[in-house]
Amino acid sequence: MILSIKQENVLTVREQQILYHIARGLSNRGIAARLALSEQTVKVHLANMTAKAHCDNRAALVAYGFETGVLRGR
Repeated sequence: MILSIKQENVLTVREQQILYHIARGLSNRGIAARLALSEQTVKVHLANMTAKAHCDNRAALVAYGFETGVLRGR
């Protein structure tokens, strides 16, 4: 499947970092602690990411990450 990604749908570096931690199974609280952010800031990034990627949940975001190459398998 080939995805056409518009520029406004590209995740920022911080969003990519958060997506990496989501894929590793961390909670919002865990991500906040790892990245020295507030839990609310992580929630805002998560909302922005789901809107950009047209995803409904964290699992769909992780799938989006692999499909777009933001996340890579080992």
